[in-house]
Amino acid sequence: MSLIVNSVAVLSGMGLIFGAGLAFASQKFAVEVDPKVEAINNALPGANCGGCGLPGCSALAQAIVEGKAPVNACPVGGSDCASQIASIMGVEAEAGEKKVARVICNGTCSSAKEKAEYVGIKDCKAAMLVASGSKSCTYGCLGLGTCVSACAFGAIDIVDGVAVIDKDKCVSCGKCTDVCPKNVIDMVPYSKEVVVECNSLDFGKAVKDKCAVGCIGCGMCVRECPFDAIIFENKIAKIDYEKCKQCYKCVVKCPTGAISGNPEKIEKVKKAQEAKKAREAAKKKEEALKKAAQAENKEEK
Repeated sequence: MSLIVNSVAVLSGMGLIFGAGLAFASQKFAVEVDPKVEAINNALPGANCGGCGLPGCSALAQAIVEGKAPVNACPVGGSDCASQIASIMGVEAEAGEKKVARVICNGTCSSAKEKAEYVGIKDCKAAMLVASGSKSCTYGCLGLGTCVSACAFGAIDIVDGVAVIDKDKCVSCGKCTDVCPKNVIDMVPYSKEVVVECNSLDFGKAVKDKCAVGCIGCGMCVRECPFDAIIFENKIAKIDYEKCKQCYKCVVKCPTGAISGNPEKIEKVKKAQEAKKAREAAKKKEEALKKAAQAENKEEK
């Protein structure tokens, strides 16, 4: 019995000694943490997605305090998070619209031709190793879901052979853009609906032979845009979103449907253009009748 009591007493004493030693060591070797780091870490969403380019939210908080990252570096938190962090740091947050990922390809199973049947690992990177994938267009989305696996927020689905991103679920972490071997995912301002959904660098005929909805470089969209918001770069139309007013004229004019937008707005613009043409035709007809009447009156005189 005494042996048990002595053992318990010894162990308890050792526990007290070690505990006191640890308490002393924690105070002696404690690393002071800037309260701003903790406050910023609490303001961050805690997704630890790495979208900011750092390992996690705590690393970003530290970088912001050290001046190595801006207050709006977190793509997930958005403007509200940036404002909170700016308040903690005593600065102003730079205003800017949230950007979301968008697949710059609409080469679905029904519109894009296949050059072969791919049988293998369901992964875009794996398919790339086999003749750059199964699609005839070597620039198009392979639709095997590597981006779907990379997205931690369930914002991407494969629809008819092409990745489709839900912009309301997208947090702009950029993981999908990093893993896409075809580089068909771009970051687009949230409010911008008009997008050139083609990534091909082929010439017009080659594009047309491979995909029914590819950009053929006809230049109609450039000539139609009243705001000079569309340019040609590397054989493909590109939109300058700072200039684009979302008038949808380029969408309606595009002969292949390579420029997409909200279907309801497209229909609205089409009807408005048809109504304008009808008014112009009616006006010309009225002017012709008026001239004919004037000519007839002159003859009678």
